[in-house]
Amino acid sequence: MKQPHRIRSGLLFALGAYVMWGLFPLYFMALMPANPFEVVSFRVIVSLAFGCLLITVLKQWGQIRDALRNTRVMLTLALAAVLIFINWEVFILAVYANQVIETALGYFINPLITVMLGIFFFGERLRALQWVAVGFGLVSVIVMTVAVGQPPWIALTLAATFGLYGLVKKKAGAHVGAIPGLAIETAWVFPVAIVQLIVVSVMGQLDLFSLGATHAILIIFSGVLTALPLMLFASGTKRIPLSWIGLIQYLSPFASFLLGIFVFHEEMPLSRWIGFGLIWLAIVLLTIDVFRARGRSRSRLLEAEETAIGG
Repeated sequence: MKQPHRIRSGLLFALGAYVMWGLFPLYFMALMPANPFEVVSFRVIVSLAFGCLLITVLKQWGQIRDALRNTRVMLTLALAAVLIFINWEVFILAVYANQVIETALGYFINPLITVMLGIFFFGERLRALQWVAVGFGLVSVIVMTVAVGQPPWIALTLAATFGLYGLVKKKAGAHVGAIPGLAIETAWVFPVAIVQLIVVSVMGQLDLFSLGATHAILIIFSGVLTALPLMLFASGTKRIPLSWIGLIQYLSPFASFLLGIFVFHEEMPLSRWIGFGLIWLAIVLLTIDVFRARGRSRSRLLEAEETAIGG
């Protein structure tokens, strides 16, 4: 494949992944009035089944066997499973509670959480613009906390769980691919999903077969929908620079933000606009910092090459 075609396809794959993630609230809202815990349970169960099917088609069972022999990788994926399971639960509960805008806020905050995790876990030193961006993020949370009377717990939980999930996956990424990794993660939380279904059933709230065939298909397909954008994302990251991914990732929360305002008609008081404005300013500063850092790295590399040639 020629390079321009490869880049174009990578861009389309990445755009497809983030647009799908951004439109998830529409899909999960369509599953109402099914119990949200039932939805998450079927998402886990079907994701595991679909992942196993893909692994068979792609002949990746060798990666599963290698991971099973590596206790550290399996425990790392177990932690990732817990984090993403909490993330899914909170996300769907938020959508059902008509808090889509706050889910968007969580994923806008996520890059700032990632920066902070770099300090705590890798001893990274922040550059000046990064500190300013983090500061704006903190002020944003304070503004919304004072205005509402409590912190934006949904946004903070989504940002923290997804940020930690990315950190954990980074450690396991070298040992297992995206689809085998997802299969192992869903296998870890499979028992929890079954217990949730049993509890929901005992409470008389199991709606899979009581809301019609179309609704049942939508609930089951939610597991497939979990794997599809992950596959697109994995294909996209192999074809385009990570700096492009860093910019494209904001499509997802921005799409959810627009859905919250124009489709679900959530309120946006002045304090919320100020909070979002500060977060967006922080994101702009982080983006500028990334490109400045890359520019300096390229300049140093060119200088080193010129010195080597001159020597």
